[in-house]
Amino acid sequence: MIQFKKIALVLLLFLGISINAQNTYKRWPDIISKNDAAWFGSAEAKKIAENVLLYQRNIGGWPKNIQMQDELTEKQQNDLIAIKKTSAETTTDNGATCQEMLFMSRMYAQIKDERYKESFIKGLNYLLEAQYPNGGWPQFYPLKKGYYTHITYNDDSMVNIMNVIKAVADETEYYSVKPSKDIVEKCQKAFDKGIDCILKTQYKQNGVLTAWCAQHDEVTLAPANARAFELVSLSGYESAKIVLLLMSIEKPSREIVTAVKSAVEWFEKTKITNLEEKRILNDAGKIVDKKMIPATNAKPIWARFMDLETNEPFFCDRDGIKKKSIDQIGAERRNGYSWYSEAPQEVLKRFPDWAVKNGTKGGAAEKKIVNYITVAQDGSGDFAKIQDAVYATPAFPYQKVTIFIKNGIYNEKVRIPEWNNNVILKGESKENTIITFDDNFSKIALGRNSTFYTYTLLVEGDDCTVSNLTVKNSSGERGQAIALSVVGNRVKITNCNLLGNQDTLYLSGKETKQYFKDCYIEGTTDFIFGGATALFENCIIHSIKSSYITAASTPEGTFFGFVFKNCKLTANPEAKDVYLGRPWRVYAKTVFINCEMGKQIKPEGWENWSKPEAEKKAFYAEYNCTGEGFQPSKRVSWSHQLSKKEVGEYSIENILKDKNVNWYSN
Repeated sequence: MIQFKKIALVLLLFLGISINAQNTYKRWPDIISKNDAAWFGSAEAKKIAENVLLYQRNIGGWPKNIQMQDELTEKQQNDLIAIKKTSAETTTDNGATCQEMLFMSRMYAQIKDERYKESFIKGLNYLLEAQYPNGGWPQFYPLKKGYYTHITYNDDSMVNIMNVIKAVADETEYYSVKPSKDIVEKCQKAFDKGIDCILKTQYKQNGVLTAWCAQHDEVTLAPANARAFELVSLSGYESAKIVLLLMSIEKPSREIVTAVKSAVEWFEKTKITNLEEKRILNDAGKIVDKKMIPATNAKPIWARFMDLETNEPFFCDRDGIKKKSIDQIGAERRNGYSWYSEAPQEVLKRFPDWAVKNGTKGGAAEKKIVNYITVAQDGSGDFAKIQDAVYATPAFPYQKVTIFIKNGIYNEKVRIPEWNNNVILKGESKENTIITFDDNFSKIALGRNSTFYTYTLLVEGDDCTVSNLTVKNSSGERGQAIALSVVGNRVKITNCNLLGNQDTLYLSGKETKQYFKDCYIEGTTDFIFGGATALFENCIIHSIKSSYITAASTPEGTFFGFVFKNCKLTANPEAKDVYLGRPWRVYAKTVFINCEMGKQIKPEGWENWSKPEAEKKAFYAEYNCTGEGFQPSKRVSWSHQLSKKEVGEYSIENILKDKNVNWYSN
């Protein structure tokens, strides 16, 4: 008897564990996605499946935001049976229909109940029937008046549908239900039409492809409003899932490759790294407030709503009035809506490998290592765009990769990322190989740091070389507008024209070394600025108007800042009062050695930028310069004239030495 009681107790404990192991998820989507396969053969799952079958309308779709696992009363069951014929509120919004189809597929994998299979097929036919002739899908079908008829990317509605029909069209094992060949062919055609719609709705800013809006008009394909607080805008969140869908396509067309690359460039341009979201919770763990707080080098985020022309983030309350910050709208919308997203991070994470795989001419799926790439606008090279060539270079190569650019005017914004080090960007000729773009501070409109996004060419990769070409910011005198931005270490720029106005050349990095040789650099105000250690040899430094040549921000404790050796300082006739430099930060260091200075250089030479402390902390000096502009006796008292012994420290080896000692002579 005692032994029997022990066995009974063990059985009770086992049964208790089994009961506790049953589904504990409270959200319907979690029940579908988080339970293991075996659970879908349980009595609990079969009971829920009866509810799901009841909620499905005869047309094949389901309503949204239903907790299908909740027990139904007899009256509720009868009510659902009564409205089955009506197709009331059938939709794909908030994951509806697509998620129920997945549930039925997982049920059918465990229990071969033909009702589950039939339910899945009805749902699939519903999705196919709901598609517009132009390839898009509305939010509700049958159509519901209002913004619900728009082609809907919002909350991934159309992407969810296309992922379903793609899995069916590709005859994958994702769904346990295997439709007929006829339905498979319909899915392939529907998917192709959907991709065509996606490509046609990608928004262009001044002719440049960017991203997508949450809704597009079902007839014109133009961006469209939804709810009062969902105004026409480019979407940081929805666009990410669209791009991931495009990247999932094997052997993408040239148009798909272009769409992906253009969207990635837009994501890079619009990412926010100086803000973090802080959520304030009550004792129950519910969000009671959201605040955006300033941060340094924060994890990238993107705004959900961005202006169609300026990319500036905006926020709306139910009054439909645009606001510039989240704290300007009421608590109900501020805390009850997702205004920022991290979703594009996944795109940027996957993109380098995708670009290698799909970066060859015509989008062929080749994965090969290349060491020499040719860019030519006439189609005679490997690529017609410089950025496409950069995308095709291997990440962190063991040897140099040369991108040779034939003569032409390349109107594009080019970025050599940190992972594309060892790149040689070489033009056919300095005069006729021209990279140009027209971004400026006001056009970028991303807040006080907009300057740094205005570059025409950005070099982030270490050990890169740029030679024999022109880099131009063509925006004119419209404020800060960078032509060349160099962030990488051991970067060499030779025989190049660097053309712009204010802020032509930005040199960044606390411990970076950069070398400019035989270059022509022109601008207006602070047109050579930044914190890097940089040597300029045999360069022409040309001032377009009276202003400042340099604005160094040399970090404290750095021995060298900007050093100009054997350079020539020239100017337009109207530029009569030019300063050698002023301190962007108080520890600025700038030295001119053996330079020829035109008469445009002001006798005092340097200016403190209304920073008296810079007169003690900055280091401005000259040695053995010539020309009408070299007037050492009239320089400001806090500048220096180097002695012969002191100038001996300014050798190329001392200035540019790094782990690779001779990098600058290669």
